[in-house]
Amino acid sequence: MQISETACEFAQMIDHALLHPTLTEADILMSIQSVSIWPLAAVCVKPSYVSLVVNSLCDTNIETCTVIGFPHGSNATSVKLFETETALSQGASEIDMVVNIGRVLGDEWSTVEDEIACILDSVRQAGALLKVIFENDYLPDDNYIIRLCEICSVLEVDYVKTSTGFGYVQQENGMARTYGASKHHLELMRHHTASHIGIKASGGIKSLSDMKSCIAAGATRIGTSSTVNILNEISA
Repeated sequence: MQISETACEFAQMIDHALLHPTLTEADILMSIQSVSIWPLAAVCVKPSYVSLVVNSLCDTNIETCTVIGFPHGSNATSVKLFETETALSQGASEIDMVVNIGRVLGDEWSTVEDEIACILDSVRQAGALLKVIFENDYLPDDNYIIRLCEICSVLEVDYVKTSTGFGYVQQENGMARTYGASKHHLELMRHHTASHIGIKASGGIKSLSDMKSCIAAGATRIGTSSTVNILNEISA
């Protein structure tokens, strides 16, 4: 398959997400086979499949990413640290950690900062990257996002990230939905995060148009499970 220069440029910004709870080992291997023809940034996988993905990507330049405290960030810091160290020992080179959302909403900023710093220290020792997931859908006021951006800037994490893609918010009709990355939140995060720190947009990015909109709003990395659809749009 001939891959255009444009498709390669977009592919290099994508973390291909394999995080749905129903995905089996066979599903993951099949999906990796379908996307590994492109020079993706990473494949982001559930923690229990880190070794599988590392081995599957060994003949590529694609990094293995996994999630910590996923999806609500409520684990004790010691548990998140154990998750992180386990993933790193198995070969993960990028870590996407969810903040403790309840502690963020409770204005427990010292605790929030200490936890991020703890995970960052472990990640740095392994020479890996840390992305910090805010789960913006659960944060009712921009000031929470701004404060998290400020903390992450001081600590010098590698990326701040909008969402898990699994932050379901109850609507007036009783149904729940997830919004994911939005133009407003991405612009807010870009404005309040140190310029050398990346912005990862995640949640609801299903088309090339969605991806371009996120990039225009400041995203430098894209988390999506619709990788094939997006890159095929470019190649069509």
